[in-house]
Amino acid sequence: MSIPVPAPVPDAADPEDNRHEVGVGPWEGELPEGEQWDPELLAGGDRRNVLDAYRYWSMDAIVAELDTRRHDFHIAIENWQHDMNIGTVVRTANAFLAKEVHIIGRRRWNRRGAMVTDRYQHVRHHPTVADFTAWARGEGLAIIGVDIFPDSEKLETYELPRHCVLVFGQEGPGLSEEVHAAAEATLSIEQFGSTRSINAAAAAGIAMHAWIRRHVFDQSVG
Repeated sequence: MSIPVPAPVPDAADPEDNRHEVGVGPWEGELPEGEQWDPELLAGGDRRNVLDAYRYWSMDAIVAELDTRRHDFHIAIENWQHDMNIGTVVRTANAFLAKEVHIIGRRRWNRRGAMVTDRYQHVRHHPTVADFTAWARGEGLAIIGVDIFPDSEKLETYELPRHCVLVFGQEGPGLSEEVHAAAEATLSIEQFGSTRSINAAAAAGIAMHAWIRRHVFDQSVG
């Protein structure tokens, strides 16, 4: 499906403080034809945090278009203590167009950090590590952990496989030993300051971008 760009409509501005509202107002002019358009958004305006090319599209239409070009990597994060980073990880996974995000452990997670991007990103739950690893192996995906272990290899020089699932532990405990044992490799991110580790959501963003650089921009790690 091609993505037609709607006619530009100026953002509405607050006359009192000159701050711009998010998005666009009601569609101006002749209404467009096509199943992707949402009648309510066309009539009332589209204030969602989406690309301009998706303005006035229904949520289902946006998801369907994204599904035609998702990347070949997945993201997983352990959620044994209701990790607050999961929402941010989901938001970043949406930005880099991950195939799916997998929540291992507790089903419930704080969606605030996702900024509604979970509506456009496929999220799957696995109650146990064993369930997750069985699924990954059945899909032919390499399980790649990201954490600091004595046997961790450097993310910066590791040849990330195209078809993989990058797994992150929760803030504090990090990856469980069960995931560490199941992983084909565990990678660490080189750091240069005084802290031992970086935030799990930040680490996830770095690792996803490493995959993008290798498999979208064909940048060698050598």
